[in-house]
Amino acid sequence: MHDHSVTELPSLRRQKILLILERDGKVMASELSQHFAVSEDTIRRDLAELDNAGLVQRVHGGALPRPKDSGKDYFTRLEESDEVKVRLAQLAAQKVEDGQIVLFDSGSTALQVACSLRADIQITAVTAAPMTAIALSEYKGVKVILAGGQLNPRTMSASGHEAVRMLAGIKADLAFTGVCAIHPEVGVTSLHFDEVPVKQALLDSAARVIAVTTADKLGAVEPFVVASCTRLHTLITERHVASGSVEDYRRLGIVVEQLPD
Repeated sequence: MHDHSVTELPSLRRQKILLILERDGKVMASELSQHFAVSEDTIRRDLAELDNAGLVQRVHGGALPRPKDSGKDYFTRLEESDEVKVRLAQLAAQKVEDGQIVLFDSGSTALQVACSLRADIQITAVTAAPMTAIALSEYKGVKVILAGGQLNPRTMSASGHEAVRMLAGIKADLAFTGVCAIHPEVGVTSLHFDEVPVKQALLDSAARVIAVTTADKLGAVEPFVVASCTRLHTLITERHVASGSVEDYRRLGIVVEQLPD
């Protein structure tokens, strides 16, 4: 399926690269160079332009999709808690059982899970996110522990040594994490460098980690690596997944649960 229109406009070629990326979940410069019958340098320039426009994430030898909502602030993401996110959170919240110690990551997804718990649930909840702590405090049977430190206004969560040390000192049954991006090979990645140690402490402190994510974050990569996918036990996502097959995650031993139609 070669495309030999060498005189093709760069803008048209870049549009086609985005379509191939959407289909395959990853593109390699060497393969694109053959496909379009242009030099690898030309393709690298295309990928650099697409990266500058925020449309792809450059990686060694090629490019990956960029998550659609990366870089938006916490409150913008919160307002966008659409029906899909609510349904994902409700499915995730069913995993919580009485008597458990449960860690809630920062972010709008984990907050949504906190708001979706059974009304009479009896757990100890731990979080570094004040708004999630406030939501959890509404439940009579929930004891809330808030990890402290400097508040990051982008993530509305505490970061730093104190938060990490406290999370590391807890042995929890369950942790809920919403992910900025997750890729089968690269792992769970974040847009924010300073939240990486807190996220790592959270994942390391839980016997079971449940990642809750919309489909656009699957197969995507952000600059800072948090952990390999093998740290996750369960991945809860949408029924229809565009980029990156859920089978890639199942092959890694992760239990993938998708919303019913």
